[in-house]
Amino acid sequence: MAMSRLRWAMLATTIVALNLFFWLAPAGLALRAQVISQLFGPRMVRAEVVVLDQSNTPQDYRIDRGVLTSASSTAVTLTEADGTSQTIPIDQNTRFYGLPARLNITKLPKGITFRVLVIHLANAAADSVQVEGRGP
Repeated sequence: MAMSRLRWAMLATTIVALNLFFWLAPAGLALRAQVISQLFGPRMVRAEVVVLDQSNTPQDYRIDRGVLTSASSTAVTLTEADGTSQTIPIDQNTRFYGLPARLNITKLPKGITFRVLVIHLANAAADSVQVEGRGP
């Protein structure tokens, strides 16, 4: 009889522990998502992120956000929220997202400004240019 009570107590303890784990785990994950959203969300001006590739070589990424002030077939220039002007090279491999199909980034109409997010390796052409909206 004492052995069955011991088994019952161990089973109940295990179930309670599992319940607590699954109840608390999402809150911890949400905190991480909140921090990431705060760091890389709409208030981000610029960021530099260093990651290791498959061969453990550091890759230095730049993320720039601002208002597109000029664009050519070789570079885009944007003014960031703190007033810093960045000229970032582009090439034929640069992908553009969020831009209406009828508009060409290099032939923007006068008087129309776009907010953009540019991701690129440091000292390299942009990987992508995300148009986030119109206006400053």
